[in-house]
Amino acid sequence: MSERESVGLSHVDETGEVRMVDVGGKPLARRRARAAARVRMRPETAARLGSLPKGDALATARIAGIMAAKRTADLIPLCHPLPLTHLEVTVTVGEGRADVEATAETTARTGVEMEALVAASVAALALYDMAKAVDKEMVVEEVRLLEKTKEEPGA
Repeated sequence: MSERESVGLSHVDETGEVRMVDVGGKPLARRRARAAARVRMRPETAARLGSLPKGDALATARIAGIMAAKRTADLIPLCHPLPLTHLEVTVTVGEGRADVEATAETTARTGVEMEALVAASVAALALYDMAKAVDKEMVVEEVRLLEKTKEEPGA
């Protein structure tokens, strides 16, 4: 293992060049990741998310997140295309905010956290887009990975 790999720079080769990591020798494993994002907004905007002038922002955000997760390898350089086996996006409306959570699952040789993060991020951006005409002060924040798991074959 090179010094770069030992400090976690697996996308950089021994000469310092960026590369896609070879996962071909890794075993298939059941993988799951959860990510979240928050959209802060006025309380009256949050109360209207299901019936804005552009339509139902909640349904649109869920679909946008799912569609985006399926395109992660097209959006993030060096990500491996993954066969998603499940993707769920939920939006919980609170006082002055909408909390997005995305769960992505696959059976693959590499993790699925980027798909969960992309889903949560794009769902939050879709909420922003749907509500921007009625609330000019919204903020997308706290995009983060909540959890990732790997279940080894035969475990």
